[in-house]
Amino acid sequence: MPPPESGDAGNPFQSLLGDLMKMLGTNAPDQWEMTRSFGVNVATGGTPESNVEPIERIRLEELARVAELHVIEATGMPVSSDGRRLSYLPVGRGDWTLRALDAWKPVLSAMAPTTTPPLGTPDIDEPSGDDPLGGLGDLLGQWAVVIGPMFFGLQLGSVVGHLSHRALGQYALALPWAPSAELVIVTTNVTSFADDWSIPTDEALLWVCARELASHAVLSRPGVRARMEELLQALAVSAGATQQGLAQRLGGLGDPTGEPGMNLESMQDLFGDPEALLSGLLTPEFKRSSDQLTSLAVVIDAYADHVADQVGRKLVGSHAQLAEAWYRRRIERGKGEEAAGALFGLDLEQAQVDRGRAFIAGVVERAGDEALARLWSSTRHLPTPPEVDAPGLWLERISLPELDGPDQPSEA
Repeated sequence: MPPPESGDAGNPFQSLLGDLMKMLGTNAPDQWEMTRSFGVNVATGGTPESNVEPIERIRLEELARVAELHVIEATGMPVSSDGRRLSYLPVGRGDWTLRALDAWKPVLSAMAPTTTPPLGTPDIDEPSGDDPLGGLGDLLGQWAVVIGPMFFGLQLGSVVGHLSHRALGQYALALPWAPSAELVIVTTNVTSFADDWSIPTDEALLWVCARELASHAVLSRPGVRARMEELLQALAVSAGATQQGLAQRLGGLGDPTGEPGMNLESMQDLFGDPEALLSGLLTPEFKRSSDQLTSLAVVIDAYADHVADQVGRKLVGSHAQLAEAWYRRRIERGKGEEAAGALFGLDLEQAQVDRGRAFIAGVVERAGDEALARLWSSTRHLPTPPEVDAPGLWLERISLPELDGPDQPSEA
């Protein structure tokens, strides 16, 4: 479906679109690199980041090693499931953005719409006779399909770039990263967090290291990682199908007759009503995966908070102030967190934060800290959404004899 030659169209706007489509067809930018570049630009404001000072690297390594020993003691788990010794890397917002995008690339790629034109779209060289604009409607329809993935990529870069302003470490969201022997800490953000709450920087850094290590110990366990990836892929497939449907609606520009080309009245209705444009995004499949992913993520987050609090009580004089500051920061949320949560189907509202904390507190109250270790010992022991609201039910289930079958938690 080649675009028209620039001289073929009498309409200057039509000629411009034809030239642009021809350029995209012959010299299209690498969309993933465009996403990464845009994300870094959002993260840094277009200003080059300075290298982390060596003294800062040394100080992080020292504090993280102290935190590591206490996290291992508190969790009863190695901080790295493959036994490799972790190294601790201070990074800036731009570097964090690149690493996060690459870590989440398999899921994000599955969400992206393709550039395949909608079925029935005619060749632009042969404009539809029903098109009142003599081929311009057909061209706009194809243009919408071509630029859809490009705009989606820019959206991804923007979301993750904004999230970098809130990330204190690798696990700004309780989602697995690619296996690695490195754990990244955004030291600039940790310093800002400490300054905002008048907390000694080293104490804040040690507390953040403990929390990140607890998250890493859980999310690097093969069973937990596999379950999270399963839910993320199911969500991505559902989101990708919806994105593709939206791209096809844009390609047809809302013609209610199903005929190719542009229906001006339908286009006005479609773009004038955001709910109509985005209708169908929350499909039953997406919501089901989202509910399960959110339930597991809030428990992981709450568990990491619990471990950090235990470590903080031993090592940090301002641990109570730190825990309160962190809780307030989580429930207030920033623009990056809200957008990233929506992208991955994670509900980050205060009710969900409190839900995870209540589950952890309920388990400890009924069975002590020892019972928490069983959360991550088997995928059978991962709580289902109803069990997150009733920790007693979870304790009852995991105390039952295990039956033969797949090592998976029961469905909600």
